[in-house]
Amino acid sequence: MEQTLKNRLTYGPMMLAALFVLLFLDNWIQKHTLDWVQYRDRGVGVAGVGILALLLFILPIATVELATLFTAERVRPYRFISGVGSGLLVVHAFATQFPRFQPIAASSLAFIIVFVMLAAALARASQKATQEAIVHMAGTVLATMYLGGLAWFLVALRVKGAQHVAGSTVLILMILLCVKFTDVGAFFGGKALGRNKLIPWLSPGKTWEGLFFGILTAGIVGASMSPLISAKNGYPLWWWKGALFGMIIGGIGQLGDLLESLMKRDAEVKDSGRLVPGFGGILDIIDSPLLAAPFAYLLFSLF
Repeated sequence: MEQTLKNRLTYGPMMLAALFVLLFLDNWIQKHTLDWVQYRDRGVGVAGVGILALLLFILPIATVELATLFTAERVRPYRFISGVGSGLLVVHAFATQFPRFQPIAASSLAFIIVFVMLAAALARASQKATQEAIVHMAGTVLATMYLGGLAWFLVALRVKGAQHVAGSTVLILMILLCVKFTDVGAFFGGKALGRNKLIPWLSPGKTWEGLFFGILTAGIVGASMSPLISAKNGYPLWWWKGALFGMIIGGIGQLGDLLESLMKRDAEVKDSGRLVPGFGGILDIIDSPLLAAPFAYLLFSLF
C-alpha cells in the first residue's frame, strides 16, 4: 500500500503536469488558427487538436486492455476494428466544429456505427466460421461505444461546447479535475475516517465516508472553477451551480470506477494493465472521465 501511494504521488502530478501542457498547446493552436474556421461571422480557430491527438494515442491502448478483460469471459472483440471505430468517433466529434461537415454529421455518425458492425461481421465471415459470430460482433460494438462513444462527448465539449457554454480547454479541465479530485478526497477521507464499506463484494477499499469526502472535494473544485467558466463564456455559472456540477460529476466518476471494478472482478484481474505504476493501465485512468463526459455535456446544456 505504501509503494502504491508513493507511485500515485509521483506519477499523478507528472500526468497532471503533462495534461496542463497539452491543454496549453491545444489552446495555443486554436488562437493561431483564428481565420481557419468561421462561425457566426467570427473566427474561432481550430479547437481540440491536442485532445484529439491524446485520445488517438491512448484509445488503441485502452482498446487492447478492454478486449483483454472481455476475453476472460469469452467475449472477443476485434481489437483493430474497435480501435479504428473509436478513432473515427473522436475524429467525427472533432469535425463537428467545421461548418461544411455539420450537414452530414448525423449521417456520418450512423455510418461509423454501422461500419463497425459490418466490419466485425465480415471479419468473422472471412474466417469461414459462424460460431461465436454474435459474441465477436457484440464485443466489438460494445468496446467501440464504451471508449469511442463516451470520448465523443469529451471532444464535442472541447470543440463546440453545449447550449450555455462555448467549447474551451477550461471545460475539459473542470471535468478532469472534478473527477480526479473526487478520487483524492475519497482516498484520504476513507483512510482517515473510513468505517463503513461502500460495496465490499465489489470494491472493498471504498467506504461511504470516503465517497462523502470525495464528492465534497469535487464540489469545492467545481465552485472554484465556476468563475473561470463564467469569464470564458460571458455566462454566469454561479458558485453553487459549479459546486453542484462538481458533486454530480464526481459521483458519476465513482460509478465509472465501480463499473470497471465489476468488469475486472469478472475477469479476475486487479488492474486493466501495468503501464502506469500505482494507477494500473490506461483504462484504469480514463474510465471515470469517459463516463462523466456525457453527463457533463447534459449538465452544461441545462445550466
